[in-house]
Amino acid sequence: MAQQITLTDTVKDSQLGQRLDQAVAELFSDFSRSRVKEWILDSKIQVDGVVITKPRIRVMGGEEIIVHAELEDEERWEAQDIALDIVYEDDDILVINKPRGLVVHPGAGTPDGTVLNALLFHYPQIAEVPRAGIVHRLDKDTTGLMVVAKTVPAQTRLVRALQKRRITREYEAIAIGKMTAGGMIEKPIGRHTTKRVLMAVNEMGKPAVTHYRVAEHFREHTRIRLRLETGRTHQIRVHMSYLQYPLLGDIAYGGRARIPKDASQELTDMIRGFDRQALHAVMLKFDHPVTDETMEFHAPVPDDMIEMAEALRVDAKENFSEDI
Repeated sequence: MAQQITLTDTVKDSQLGQRLDQAVAELFSDFSRSRVKEWILDSKIQVDGVVITKPRIRVMGGEEIIVHAELEDEERWEAQDIALDIVYEDDDILVINKPRGLVVHPGAGTPDGTVLNALLFHYPQIAEVPRAGIVHRLDKDTTGLMVVAKTVPAQTRLVRALQKRRITREYEAIAIGKMTAGGMIEKPIGRHTTKRVLMAVNEMGKPAVTHYRVAEHFREHTRIRLRLETGRTHQIRVHMSYLQYPLLGDIAYGGRARIPKDASQELTDMIRGFDRQALHAVMLKFDHPVTDETMEFHAPVPDDMIEMAEALRVDAKENFSEDI
């Protein structure tokens, strides 16, 4: 059964000169550019209140985009019995604590075995909600909290809250390097110019804002807490790499092993063997999409990050006079 959807957003100033189909596909990144082009040709998209049917027209920035379209059930996702760590659930939403190694949504190279497939098994009615109620995503090897909508109204309101920066997402991470202080990074993020599966700071990309603070110093690493204002793909990983403090274990964005001087063999092995980005969505806060009740959830830091931080802490204490 087709689902009626309405999407609204404003073209960013950084998108000046882009084709309409490109700009709209970037604003609503859950949908492909080819699908957006079809919507334009089918008179499904308004620009400043006027229906536009030419994908090639150029945007200036500041235009209001409204999409009225239908989502056909063209992708028959399979319900799969995959365990979910459900932190909270009611009639409208559920909050999960995602483990490492689990992709959120089927895509190229991962046709099934995802959070979406697990949601369809846990709550079959969620098939009636676009993208099975997924509101925001975490990378495959990032752990932690996600909120999922069980109804179309709940999803619409949560997506709107996310766009208006009314959902608070806080992360714990271990960065490579000795950070002296926290701060904020406000740099747009777009597709990497040569490595198409990666993202990068790109002046033609989407606005992205990350706040970070130092939680604990080690000799060659820093435990940090981060808070997102925006939710771009790989945002924390890209921003921290740009600051030259990539995340431990994040080989894709420069997080190659750095071993403190005279480190024990045990610590050396742990650092070299840490095989994912040390990033965990530790806190999620939002207003319930139906009751408006303020809700706040916390997910304990996973064992691999706890053990890594403790090993770095012991190393720092043992070498206090030399490096700290």
